[in-house]
Amino acid sequence: MENQAKQIVTEFLTAVKMIDLEKIGSLLDPEVQWSQPGDNVISGLKNSQQEVFEMVGKMFTMTGNTLKLNSFDSISVNNNRIACQLHWTGEKTSGEKLDVYNTDIYTVVQDKISKVEIFSADQIQEDNFWKD
Repeated sequence: MENQAKQIVTEFLTAVKMIDLEKIGSLLDPEVQWSQPGDNVISGLKNSQQEVFEMVGKMFTMTGNTLKLNSFDSISVNNNRIACQLHWTGEKTSGEKLDVYNTDIYTVVQDKISKVEIFSADQIQEDNFWKD
């Protein structure tokens, strides 16, 4: 089970890096619970795949499609829960830049990512960047 969960999360993050929406959708549970931290326009609990895609769409719109997952590593496994570190960058048309590391915890149930918890290494930067 551990190796399978790790493989699913690795496939998911690879698809995120490549912006392969079809693959991303195939790996997320339709009723995924996604917890995005902070006090900004993208933060809060998302209760479905549709709400996650809406959040991500807003992120790409705000960054003029420059939002990028540069890398992911430090993948650790605890049964069906996978922790990893991600490095994100992006830039608004105003020139404001995002350069942040997150630690994400993914829960895999029946070969789908059913829960995601995001922890930002610099929540202040993210809150300032993701303000309207």
